[in-house]
Amino acid sequence: MYASIISIAMNGMNGYPVRVETDVSPGLPEFSMVGFLSSEVREARERVRTALRNSGFALLPKKITVNLAPADIRKEGTAYDLALAVSLLAANEMIPQERTDGIVFIGELALNGELRPVHGVLPRVCRAKEAGLTTCFLPFENRREGAVVDGIRIIGIKDLREAVHLLACPEEQKPEVCPAREILEQTRTYSVDFSEVCGQYGMKRAAEAAAAGMHNLLLIGSPGSGKSMIARRIPTILPGLTWEECLAVSKVYSVAGLLNDKQPLIVCRPFRAPHHTISTAALIGGGRIPRPGEISLADRGVLFLDELPEFQKNTLEVLRQPMEDRQVMIARTAGSGSFPADTMIVAAMNPCRCGYYPDRSRCQCSISDVRRYLGRISRPLLDRMDLCVEAPPVGYSDFSMPAAAGESSAVIRERVEKARRIQQDRFRGENIFFNAQMQPKHVSIHCRLGAHEERIMKELFETKKLSARAYHRLLKVARTLADLSGEPDIRDIHLIEAAEYRSLEEKYWG
Repeated sequence: MYASIISIAMNGMNGYPVRVETDVSPGLPEFSMVGFLSSEVREARERVRTALRNSGFALLPKKITVNLAPADIRKEGTAYDLALAVSLLAANEMIPQERTDGIVFIGELALNGELRPVHGVLPRVCRAKEAGLTTCFLPFENRREGAVVDGIRIIGIKDLREAVHLLACPEEQKPEVCPAREILEQTRTYSVDFSEVCGQYGMKRAAEAAAAGMHNLLLIGSPGSGKSMIARRIPTILPGLTWEECLAVSKVYSVAGLLNDKQPLIVCRPFRAPHHTISTAALIGGGRIPRPGEISLADRGVLFLDELPEFQKNTLEVLRQPMEDRQVMIARTAGSGSFPADTMIVAAMNPCRCGYYPDRSRCQCSISDVRRYLGRISRPLLDRMDLCVEAPPVGYSDFSMPAAAGESSAVIRERVEKARRIQQDRFRGENIFFNAQMQPKHVSIHCRLGAHEERIMKELFETKKLSARAYHRLLKVARTLADLSGEPDIRDIHLIEAAEYRSLEEKYWG
């Protein structure tokens, strides 16, 4: 007897259907699995056979052959266990094959027949829907994550017996409902606010400009000047996630195994702040089986790199390509994967090891020590930071002034959202959502300069010896500053302010 059951495999962020084919025929008792399989997939043979026996399903002593098609693509993970068990039962005529039509089965089996959760359920269910499947059987703990996807029935099951019962009695199947869009529309609350930042108006202005155009931001200053404080409040001034962005971010977290029954959806823009001892693979993604790294987990949000020079140099250098392309391509012998990296990089650093350069009354570092410390940041990486702003020491007057608290995040976010709406109208139909995503061809169209501004730009280019990348990034920042002020065209004041955000390169790096 032959049976065929559908499951979904993962390759990076993309799922693809896998057909679990089982043939039961007379002959010497044997259980063989064919195809390009990893060790954990081959071990499913013992897990499934034991789970079936402990669930009360006795297999006849016959020759069993299982094929996972397409056979030329390597299968990883334990998510095929449920599909394999159902395929065995159908091939042994314990459940009708026709009852499994249009159903995808995903889940890992315990030896007692219980179903355990797996990673990557959200992109798997999305792929199942695209493939035209109507129902998805999932582990009970993954049911709300799968129910986020509209247009496909999600059935959460706890063990193998329940799966067989629901297949025999389809009228008892109760699809899971997750009001995902209602969850997204709920009021977002943050534990921090920009009103808590005293003084530092220059840094707050730079943070607002960076948030408005999703530009990379570098903060330089002495210890305790508020760099980390401002960086951790940037998500509070970013516009809320749209439904499409929410789904895209949640897929990354699903593949990384960071979604659960209580949090089936990421509704706030991510903020990731890895320690400077992080490895290259953990930051950028990778491993034997490619997995998303911190830069992908911060997709559509903020990746904060505190104490930037303390990171390993090689770890920082691998950021250069994702910062430019806004995606990560990882190739391994076991497979390759593409992960999103549409991330706003915010970095903070001291100007020297003691942190007080160029204040010679406090800094004891020699010039060679300062240069060595700053040399940990390569010029190609520095060239990709759109805004670089200095954090002056906070004075007593910043705390004692009546209006020391300043503007709240809500007030700043209104201006940022207004600038974002201008950008959405500008890039409508171009698959671009904010200024930092512009390519050179878009810059030439949307960042045109008048005659006066062209002369200023020429002078800035020659005096600052800008690279082609720095030239385009300066124009993008100027475009964002014009959007914040509601100007249809880039003015000289916007160019000068954008150039000021690159002046620290000359001051510190020469």
